[in-house]
Amino acid sequence: MAAGIESIALLLSPLILWLAACWWLRRDHGTRRCDSRMLLADGPSRRGVDDAVRALLVTAHPDDETMFFAPSILKLAQARLWLLCASTGNYYNHGAIRKEELLKSCAVLGIPLSNVTVINHRDLPDHPSVEWDTSLLSALILKHVETNHINLVLTFDIGGVSGHTNHKSLYTAIRHLHSEKKLPEGCRVLTLETVSLFRKYLSVLDLPISCLHSRDVLFVLTREEAETAQRAMRCHRSQLLWFRRLYMFFSRYMVVNSLRSL
Repeated sequence: MAAGIESIALLLSPLILWLAACWWLRRDHGTRRCDSRMLLADGPSRRGVDDAVRALLVTAHPDDETMFFAPSILKLAQARLWLLCASTGNYYNHGAIRKEELLKSCAVLGIPLSNVTVINHRDLPDHPSVEWDTSLLSALILKHVETNHINLVLTFDIGGVSGHTNHKSLYTAIRHLHSEKKLPEGCRVLTLETVSLFRKYLSVLDLPISCLHSRDVLFVLTREEAETAQRAMRCHRSQLLWFRRLYMFFSRYMVVNSLRSL
């Protein structure tokens, strides 16, 4: 009897998740609005700079901005946005192509091309097993933050979402800046939550689970915004192998971002 109940529960779980996700999207129209006052509530704005969000997204490779952070970017459309990509993604010697694809993706996502910086440094190679130098990376990020009067930084968390060492190096560098109090006063840091492999590929069905878990900011895309995210991902043509095409439709990171404050 107990085994039968467990089997029924397992069969009904996807349906329950789907119904919960539909209810949430219907109730909230797929939008989680976060104005500058909420995002910057943990610290005062800088003197001489208005209290609007001036957000810097720090990524490791071209396509990270879409594969992982599209919900954050599209929901911060009213903010001033900058992107700092720490490498050209030259692991397969496609760095020049990937940089052009990144610019096209940013145009779709609404990031001004003048606000996009791609670092090409020999000590920051695109490699899944190379840990980037924290001092070098911290200095490059801090210069970008100070030059553009950034008051909100977004990057990966300690898990790097995919476990990529380059991703985790960004977290280490920004955590160093934060813990050493080198970031400007009032500059908030949000890190993208790494979830389990099961949750990672639930797409919008992960939404009820995300809502139940603690987080500081939750961004959820509408259907129209999700289509924009997919168009941006298609700009990365050199990376669209079969498994990334599946990723576009099944990854929760294409529709949901849950972030935590450092």
